[in-house]
Order: sequence, then C-alpha cells, then structure tokens
Amino acid sequence: MRRPNIYKFILVPAVLLSLHSCFVAKEYSRPEEIVESEAYRTDNLPTDTLSMARISWRELFTDPVLTNHIDRALENNIDIRIALQQIEAAGAYLKQAKAAYLPTFGISAQVTHQELAESSPMSAFTNGSMTQYDATANLSWEADIWGRIKSNQRAQSAAYLQTVAAHQAVKTRLVANIANLYYQLLALDEQLEVTRETVANRMNSLETIKALKEAGNVTEVGVQQTEAQLYRAQAVVIDLENQIRLLENTFSILLGEAPHPIERTALDRQELNTSLQLGVPVQLLRNRPDVIAAEYNLMNAFQLKNVAKSNFYPALRLTANGGFQSLDLADLIDTNSLFASVVGSLTQPIFNRRQIRTQYEVAQAQQEIAYLEFRRAVLDASREVSDALYNYAAADRKLEIKENEFEAYELATSYSEELLNNGFANYLEVLTARENALNSQLELVNIRYDELSSIVDLYQALGGGWQ
Repeated sequence: MRRPNIYKFILVPAVLLSLHSCFVAKEYSRPEEIVESEAYRTDNLPTDTLSMARISWRELFTDPVLTNHIDRALENNIDIRIALQQIEAAGAYLKQAKAAYLPTFGISAQVTHQELAESSPMSAFTNGSMTQYDATANLSWEADIWGRIKSNQRAQSAAYLQTVAAHQAVKTRLVANIANLYYQLLALDEQLEVTRETVANRMNSLETIKALKEAGNVTEVGVQQTEAQLYRAQAVVIDLENQIRLLENTFSILLGEAPHPIERTALDRQELNTSLQLGVPVQLLRNRPDVIAAEYNLMNAFQLKNVAKSNFYPALRLTANGGFQSLDLADLIDTNSLFASVVGSLTQPIFNRRQIRTQYEVAQAQQEIAYLEFRRAVLDASREVSDALYNYAAADRKLEIKENEFEAYELATSYSEELLNNGFANYLEVLTARENALNSQLELVNIRYDELSSIVDLYQALGGGWQ
C-alpha cells in the first residue's frame, strides 16, 4: 500500500509544475501617450537621433581642474554613496524574490518530557513519566500557477533597476551642480577683480576731485558723492568675498569634504566645444536617469498589482514532514523510528475582512500614482530642455549687446572725466558714467556665466553626465 501512495505524492509536484505557466498576471507595456513629438517647444524640432547627452562629461568639460573636482565628487559625495547602498539593499530583495520559487526546508531536534497523572492509562506503562525524542525535517513548496511569485520577482527587479537609475540621476545632478558652482565661482572671481580695480580707480578719482575743489572747479558735494561711490564699491567687494566663501563651502560639501578653499582657473579660459544636439524627444526615456527611474517605479507598481490580484485565487501548497521519533534516545536513529507525511493543500480565501480587496484597490491606486509621476517626470524633462535652450539663446544674443553697452559706458566715463578736468562737464555726469560702467561690466560677467550654465543645464536636461 505504501509504494502506490509514494508514487502519488511524487506525481503531485509534477502536476503542479505543469500548471506553472497558467498565469493570470498581465505583461507590462509602456503607455503610448507618454511622449509627444512637440515636447521640446523649439522652432527647429530635432529629427537627428544624435544627442549631446551621449557625450561623456570628460569630453564636454575641458578644464582639468574642473574634471578633477568632478572625479573627487563622484568618489566621495555622500548622496552618491547613499545611492550605492540603496542599490545593495534592492539587490538583496531581488535575490530573495528569485529564491521564492525554491521550496523551504528546515530541520529540528526536540526532546519532550511529560509527568503523567497517576490516573492516566499511560502512567502504568511509563512509571508516571515519559520522554520523547524527535529529529524531523520539513519541506514546503508553493505552486506559482497564478504568477504571484513571478510578478513579485518582476516587481523587485524593477525596484532594483530603479535604484540603479536613481544612482545615475544623482551622478547627473552632481556633475551639473559641480560644473555650475565652479563657473559661478569663476564669475565671482572676475567680478571681484573688476570691483577691486574700480575701488583703486575711485580712490585716485577722489584725490582728483579734491584737487578740483581746491581749484574751485567743483563743490564739496562733488567730493562727498565721489566718496559715497568709493564706499559703495568697497561694500560690493565685501559682498562678493562673502559669496565666494559661501559657495566654496557648498562646493566642498558636494565633494564630500569639510569646507575649504576651492582650486580654480579663470572664466575666460572656459570652453565648451560641443554642438547643441538635442536628439529626438523619445530619447529622454533612454537618456534621462530620473525618467528611467520613474518608469521602473511604474513597472514595480504594475507588477505589485498583479501580486495583489493573484491573492484572489486559490493557493496550492505541498508540505512534507519526516524524520525519527522514539521514546528511547538509543533507538532514535533506527528504521523502526522513521515517520513521514505529505500534505497537498488548496486554500481559497472566502471571508477575510476585506483585506485582499483592500490590498488590490490600494495597488491599483499606487499604479495610477506611479503612472502620473512617470508622466510628470517626462513633462519636467521636456520643460527643462526647453528652458535651457531659451536661456542659452537669450544669453548668446545678449552677450554682444552687453559688450557694446560696456564699451559705450567706458568711453562715456573717459570723455566725461576729461571734460570735467577741463571744466566742461558736471561732476554728476562723471559719477553716473562711472556707476553705469561698473554695473555693465558686472552684468557682462554674469551673462558669460549664464551662457556656460545654460549649456550645462541643457546637458543635464537631456540626461548627460552619468556615462
């Protein structure tokens, strides 16, 4: 009788395995409406699939000091290191999900001692006490006929890939932040140099105005106005020095280091020799790590909804127990002490206080949230590309205009000072020309920085920086 029963139980796993392909879980497919062809909002919609995002940051940035800073940041930045640990954690969950197909197996040893009542029928045979020794093994396996385990594995795989993409997004953001801060420091350095030169020039002008007052060409008002302009320039120097120190502190933290002075070159030595190739809008789905991460989040939510749906269906499990059992330790490892049992169970939830339906409805809502976040990530990416394009175009157009403006103010300052020295101009004209020249020169430096920054922003917006 035993042998046919054993054959039956051997056949159970084979039958369950044959049902393994009968999944109810749906396959994920990307929403078709997620990217629109007009996503960039530009007069010249790109059709070339080449994109500057495919260029390595080492090729984009030619300043060796800047590239050295980026290298250090990618190695030591705290956010980068946190992202790497999140990848490790997600990888562990993925390994666990892959192992869910395997049966669980465990062994145990147990000693049970009982003191029996004198009136117990067993008391006469055991002298009032009984000790039982057990050594058992347990095996349990669930058939994944509805795809619950497979869907959970896919969900964990998407979660793992999401952390990888999130790590790439941190790298992209870090490279852009380092470059922008570096260029901002260079711009502040140049503005500081300009302002210090202005302070020196105004100190000389103050001496000239005082001499003109002695000669009766100007009044004390002119002297006081010139002094006020000098003090204003000195205050600007203090502001610029303070901004530089604060930016250096921020820069140091991005490097993963305590605040310290930042090595750098000069603004006029910066060149970004790359053509502004956008690629087609759909490439945002392949190049932008944050968009990629958002889609993996949608995949994860989609598969978890499959898991929640599978809970409505019966669960098929196979459980086996076997081992040795004896009242005498010396006879424990003996063929007469062997026992075994195999149980096949089919469990269908009927009433469970609405827990399964609630889990499914929550999973549906979370999938819709993930879809909307994916959609928002694509829209934000499109806006950032458009913003960077407009900023670059505006800075490029303004640069020549501001250069002409500065040259005009410098000539006006030179002519008005010469006329004042010869008694043909009012000192207010001189003061106004000087102030306008300084402001124009500072604005010109800002526009040079804006042009560099807009290229970096476009590079980041298209998904460059993590390669």
